[in-house]
Amino acid sequence: MTSLDVAGPLTGRAVLVTGASSGIGRAIARACAAAGADVALTFQTNEAGARGVEHEIVEMGRRAAVLPLDLALETSVHAVGPAAREALGRLDVWINNAGADILTGSAAALSTLQKLDRLLTVDLRGTMLASWEAADILGAQDEGGVIINMSWDHVLTGMAGENPQLYSAVKGGVLAFSKSLARSVAPRVRVNVLAPGWIETSFGAGADEHLRRDVVESTPLKRWGRPEDVAGAAVFLASPAAAFLTGQMILVGGGVVM
Repeated sequence: MTSLDVAGPLTGRAVLVTGASSGIGRAIARACAAAGADVALTFQTNEAGARGVEHEIVEMGRRAAVLPLDLALETSVHAVGPAAREALGRLDVWINNAGADILTGSAAALSTLQKLDRLLTVDLRGTMLASWEAADILGAQDEGGVIINMSWDHVLTGMAGENPQLYSAVKGGVLAFSKSLARSVAPRVRVNVLAPGWIETSFGAGADEHLRRDVVESTPLKRWGRPEDVAGAAVFLASPAAAFLTGQMILVGGGVVM
């Protein structure tokens, strides 16, 4: 039995997920396909990972398209929406998941200013450019569409530390922008925000045991989040079940921030 045999909440829809080659983006792309959607997924450097996700989606009986995207380049952002629509025949949901890594690998050694510039360029400016592109495409359709952007749960409370300061400024900007965009493009396009907390992506997997234990102890639900937890919320916001929600943020953090 494939996903074609049972109608899901996204059956007949086409979804674009940016940064879908690994982590949360991969989980969102797979969950959307499992819910019945065809999926376009973007990558910047990890094409092999994106191709792996494409294979998984095709195995579910859905269509998939792999597209390059560099959120720092305006021309790349302008090209990805039309390319996704051409590949899938339509576009109903645009999920801006892609973001800059400042925590792992060589990125962790960048200076504070370099990290800030990277986050501002990719996570804030890139999300804004992509959201405007999505709003133009979806807003021109009779049936409208859905935009989902990615923030961070601690923008509501703050967190001590250099990196949290950077994330608070940039991801707080994404939240504020998304609320204004939601008012601007309603009623044809709905715009909502996901705010993950401590999620076990590459950073979480590489965290030392002290941090891992502290996160569990400080989380009311007593575990790290999984990418699939965020993906479930994304499918809900993309689905007709959320048809009367816009300008809202869902915290996916196990209750650390309430």
